[in-house]
Amino acid sequence: MEPVLSADDDAIAVLLPDDLVLPTGVLETMSNVRAQRGGTVLCAIEVSSAEISAYGVFDVEPVADAGKDVLKVNGMVEKPKPQDAPSNYAAAGRYVLDRAIFDALRQTERGAGGEVQLTDAIALLIKEGHPVHVVVHRGSRHDLGNPGGYLKAAVDFALDRDDYGPDLREWLVARLGLAGR
Repeated sequence: MEPVLSADDDAIAVLLPDDLVLPTGVLETMSNVRAQRGGTVLCAIEVSSAEISAYGVFDVEPVADAGKDVLKVNGMVEKPKPQDAPSNYAAAGRYVLDRAIFDALRQTERGAGGEVQLTDAIALLIKEGHPVHVVVHRGSRHDLGNPGGYLKAAVDFALDRDDYGPDLREWLVARLGLAGR
């Protein structure tokens, strides 16, 4: 990716395809935070303690002059036990990465599966003092990496549409035996 960036390109956006974040617009918010604070900006969702061990979790602190949905990242823990989680803010597959990420990736040793992990490179940026923040997304997130998550996302998305929603809602009510309640 780096060879195709121009000298003026100081950041890239990475959107993991197995994460659907609704409503849209979080990337614009993340870009605005980057414009104000510089560095790398990640998307976080708040999850319950029961779900936390399925996610990469952020160690965060408040930012004095920011709203409650912008937090400074001090570190990240991959799939912690609930009692070991530094927060309930989990990675949501949206990243606005400072160009410094490329140097960090080159310096990062291969980890699980012989791959260089993006989380390890971001941890290096934090260690080197680069600013890293999260934007807490208060909408929904769907995991498209499994059939159940994909189906839930399709239904959720369709229900919000004027052209599909009413018919689908009517069918679901009938299918679930909820008609007349």
